[in-house]
Amino acid sequence: MSIVTLPVLDALDAAPANRRTPVPARLAAALRAAAPERRGAVTAVRGLSLTVAGLPGSVGDVLAVGEGNGVEVEVVAAADTLTCMPLGALDGIRVDDPVRRRPGGSTVPVGRGLLGRVIDGLGRPIDGRGPLTGVHTVPWGNTAPSAMDRARIVTPIATGVRVLDTLTTVGRGQRLGLFAGSGVGKSSLLSMVARGTAADVAVIALVGERGREVREFLEDDLGTEGLARSVVVVATGDEPALMRLRAAGTATRIAEALRDEGADVLLMMDSLTRVAMAQREIGLSAGEPPATRGYPPSTFAVLARLLERAGTAATGSITGIYTVLVDGDDHNDPVADSARSILDGHVVLDRALAVSGHFPSVDALGSVSRLASKVTDPRQKALATGLRRVLAARRSAQDLLDVGAYQPGSNPLVDAAVAHRDAIENFLRQPIEESTAPDDAWRRLGDLCATLGVAA
Repeated sequence: MSIVTLPVLDALDAAPANRRTPVPARLAAALRAAAPERRGAVTAVRGLSLTVAGLPGSVGDVLAVGEGNGVEVEVVAAADTLTCMPLGALDGIRVDDPVRRRPGGSTVPVGRGLLGRVIDGLGRPIDGRGPLTGVHTVPWGNTAPSAMDRARIVTPIATGVRVLDTLTTVGRGQRLGLFAGSGVGKSSLLSMVARGTAADVAVIALVGERGREVREFLEDDLGTEGLARSVVVVATGDEPALMRLRAAGTATRIAEALRDEGADVLLMMDSLTRVAMAQREIGLSAGEPPATRGYPPSTFAVLARLLERAGTAATGSITGIYTVLVDGDDHNDPVADSARSILDGHVVLDRALAVSGHFPSVDALGSVSRLASKVTDPRQKALATGLRRVLAARRSAQDLLDVGAYQPGSNPLVDAAVAHRDAIENFLRQPIEESTAPDDAWRRLGDLCATLGVAA
């Protein structure tokens, strides 16, 4: 189904700039507004997608289905017909419903007027505080900075969490993954970082979260102080796959705009796995072949593009912290393995620590920051290495300790770990409401290493 445009519009568009009697701009705008609208029609509704014929389009275009405001859909595949997926519910959509192009394209509100606000994946406020103010719009899509335009990462950024700031030091502009199964404390650790970070602003994306948990995270974990310096983008698990994917892109675009202003931004996304699952739904609905564990090839390309957009640029930085929900605590599942290969470090949260009441449940030996050596001085490196040596010695002798077969004096590091177990635990544990300054964290680590006999 298509409608031909008025010939006079073609004549206006083709008129030379030096025409002796130019047509006034207002007349041209009126003619365009009065022109008939080209429409297509729904030819099939199948599963999570619908097919549109009679309307040209490209991947990423946003269309409206039905009369009035209609249901917004996005083109995810194009051939003789367009394959689209909804940004809302498909309920009520029927074959032969009209489809028209939505003017304006996809844009995102950005700016410091977003601080303290909660928005959805399309940038619309959902916190009941009225319309957004002090913002402007930019195109939703963007590309990563050129590799040669990125500033090098040479300074640490404080998180307020002792075990991260000392044993897994994060650089300003680094991208770090939090790898854990469900219910191990990822969201709580994110809230600690949001309140204790030294970044100028925080952008938090809650992708695929349970609706019940969103308000709890905002009020209990993040709190008024944390929210005041944050922008929160929410797409709950019951929303369409495109909305979940757009929430990740919207949060990243907001962080990029703040970085372009010269700000040091902390971007936190919970979770990257649910972003990958959303892209899996989209790819399979668009006809892509399933690959490893049902993930189509586009999933891993989308993850790489999304993660590469964070980091440093010519001005400002985006420090990215992404949670990765490992399937059945399998840290080698496809999404976790792909994310680990792209990110600049990974923090492993251990279920055994969580169930024993050890919080944050960070496995210090299993966690690695690839940039820690770039952003710490020699003494700090020696302190972190000293505590790691003690922890590794205790782990290697744990079986002997459990059965009472370890002979004191066999290994001085194990002896130190056993004798000062409470001091080590007190350093690695931290209440959720507590934030530790980096200087204090390093001082405490220095005192602990001196007690253990491994001082720098």
